[in-house]
Amino acid sequence: METAKGTDLPDLLEHLGYTVRRLGSRYHTTREMDSLRIKDRRTWKRYSNGTGGDAITFLQEFCGKDFLEAVNYLLEFNGGRARDSPIPHPKPVQKKEKPVFTLPIAHADQRRVFAYLQKRGISAQVIRGFIDSGLLYEDSLHHNCVFVGREASGRPVFASKRGTYDLNGSGFKGDAVGSDKNVAFRLPCDPALDWVAVFEAPIDLMSFCTLHRQVRSNAVALCGLYQGPLDTYLRENSHLKRIVLCLDADGPGREATEKFQAEYAEKGYTVSARAPAQGKDWNEYLLQRGRTRERGK
Repeated sequence: METAKGTDLPDLLEHLGYTVRRLGSRYHTTREMDSLRIKDRRTWKRYSNGTGGDAITFLQEFCGKDFLEAVNYLLEFNGGRARDSPIPHPKPVQKKEKPVFTLPIAHADQRRVFAYLQKRGISAQVIRGFIDSGLLYEDSLHHNCVFVGREASGRPVFASKRGTYDLNGSGFKGDAVGSDKNVAFRLPCDPALDWVAVFEAPIDLMSFCTLHRQVRSNAVALCGLYQGPLDTYLRENSHLKRIVLCLDADGPGREATEKFQAEYAEKGYTVSARAPAQGKDWNEYLLQRGRTRERGK
């Protein structure tokens, strides 16, 4: 099992007929699946669908082998006695009609959204600015915060919902049906600026805007760690040269920062990282900073 799991994935994929290329010092990808990332030559993850694992799971996922067949093949491959390579054949995907995107019905006022976001430390001025820009409102059914993602023309194509009630733990989070994840949540791009700041969540973006009131444009919230929204923003704004990664300071955030730095540097961008001085993300830092100031009074 250790031999099978420890298979060198770039070597295996080249053996299977994939075109493998390096991304930085720790990552590889393939021309055939550009959302695939191989880390340290031993583990893989496909960011387009969230699957991942080791060499065994790769053969199961992309070559149609069951567990025993995959292990036996890898033992022979590592022993130099591999038979003809299995032809990769991903599981057939049934075409589903994409659901039509519609924004949740808006509530008559934004009272609960205001109260919730102010409790999270975000300034009233920043909240009002997002509402007035058509990027934020309160839905009528559940009183969620609705963060609206708009494509370049201004048409809404994405909505991330965040519950305003979280006394018993983390509140509700979810995207509206039919949301375009390749747009996600973003601020307009100022053609006079050559940079874009990248966050994981809309609330982190708003927290950063509260800390840095001069930031009113050139920012993207991925609503996770899928890089599609950043790729779309860069493609739509070809004058951008610099990327500032403001992802979370936890394990997944650091790993994604390292991966993005390598990948976008290879594409010719100047990439830097900016982490909060305290806490795991920008909202946590904003709240801790506020409590520190309260104690200092």
